[in-house]
Amino acid sequence: MTGLYALKPWYTARLSSVVAAAARRRVGPDVFTALGVACAAAAAGAIAAGWWLAAGLLLAGRLAGANLDGAVARARGVSRPWGFVLNELGDRTSDLLMFAGLAGLAIGHTPPALPVGPWRVAPLVLVLAAAAAASLPTFVSLAAAAAGGPRLNGGPCGKTERCALAVLATALPGWLGVVAVLVALASLVTSVHRLRVARSELTTPVLCVETAR
Repeated sequence: MTGLYALKPWYTARLSSVVAAAARRRVGPDVFTALGVACAAAAAGAIAAGWWLAAGLLLAGRLAGANLDGAVARARGVSRPWGFVLNELGDRTSDLLMFAGLAGLAIGHTPPALPVGPWRVAPLVLVLAAAAAASLPTFVSLAAAAAGGPRLNGGPCGKTERCALAVLATALPGWLGVVAVLVALASLVTSVHRLRVARSELTTPVLCVETAR
């Protein structure tokens, strides 16, 4: 269950000329991390204003930055643990900025509330709940990595899917509450999926084969 994350190698290959140019000019990978966050900040403004096309282009830039920082680091041979920290911080900041834009969209366009049991819940509340739920897959992945496992990705609602759904909500603000619920539920499913993969990775016994001397 990899979701749109399966497209990452293809997307990175489309950016190969940028990677090569950055390596030749000795551009640091952190530059692309910062550019990704800057695109996310600009996308937040476009989302709040309801400009879905601009939001889509800027979020594509955000994803490009998230791909390029690691690709450039590997191409230049400068990968380092601190770069991993900056990459994760950039991704989380970009996510929060995107959800801030969706919160602005909820306030500015006043889409209809959704019935949840006996209550009607405002889209702003649902957006905030979606933002909280969207953080869970990352927490699972980082916890697994800290325990010695791989940095997990994939699932039905990673950052690529969240960006796509944010653009959809911007284009159809009347459906913002529905999209927020979808993000929240899909994020929970993604968290469970990653937990299952992490458990499998971290509990599989490692066979030690003694070589002859």
